[in-house]
Amino acid sequence: MSNLPDWLVSIIVVFYPGFAGPMITEYNGYAEADYVYVAPAAAGRIVEINAEEGAPIAAGAVLFRIDDTHQTTALRAAEAQVAVARATLDNLATGSRAAEIDVIRATLAQAEADQRLARLTLERSQNLLASGAVTQARIDGDTAALQGADARVAQLQAQLQVAELPARDAQRIGAEAALEAALAQADDARLALKDRTVFAPADGVVDEVFYAVGEVAGAGAPVVAILPENSLKALFYIPESDRAQLWLGQEFAVQCSGCPDGITARLLRIAPSPQYTPPIIYSRAERARLVFRAEAEILNAAGLLPGQPLTLRP
Repeated sequence: MSNLPDWLVSIIVVFYPGFAGPMITEYNGYAEADYVYVAPAAAGRIVEINAEEGAPIAAGAVLFRIDDTHQTTALRAAEAQVAVARATLDNLATGSRAAEIDVIRATLAQAEADQRLARLTLERSQNLLASGAVTQARIDGDTAALQGADARVAQLQAQLQVAELPARDAQRIGAEAALEAALAQADDARLALKDRTVFAPADGVVDEVFYAVGEVAGAGAPVVAILPENSLKALFYIPESDRAQLWLGQEFAVQCSGCPDGITARLLRIAPSPQYTPPIIYSRAERARLVFRAEAEILNAAGLLPGQPLTLRP
């Protein structure tokens, strides 16, 4: 048919539509990207930004830092509280310190010496009572002194026994719980400090930086937008008449102005509901206006940019 003049071809196509050959189905759309918006977990003043718009970024690289003065102080306080709680538990588990026990033993030895002296004094007074050298009142006084010495020895013996014993179960359980609470508080402070440094979650290109050093970023407010690798997708609309002929996973050839050949896309999703026509109108005359939004994963972007118009062919 290439040898026929154009006017004749036009006339033939009018009377014989199939003479022009099969129609090539194509759909128009545009490229869209799934950006990753990186934000701090808590509000704070930005003290460092290591992201530059248009520059590549590697996963795990530091994007920005938030002032951490308060979090550093809180962590030191929490670690000190852990040290106090651990020392208390250790002290309860081992009983009194060795120096304290030595003091009690020395005092007990002195009391036992006083007890022996009081006993000898009472025996001597009892022997002298028969000869009338001492009175009954002296005997009563020496007896009372011996009883006091016995009581003092018994008190120190009991005190020494308690000092050598570990704490009671209730005290130990309370000290263990206090240590666990201090450790949890230290972990929370450590995480809060770690959150002040924000890292890139994926490889990609920095698309936009929303804040500058010195500004205060709110919790959850994006500071940097990253365009990850292989994150482009094609958005296009399928007429109602073509919807039944397409399937998920179907591949399309992608064309755009100035783009190289060989770009393809794989159909990921077709919207279950049509657009642009009220759902109650399903006459044959109105069906042509029904379109379904579709998304396709671009397999080899080859320099495509978000927002670029595309043409897709099955």
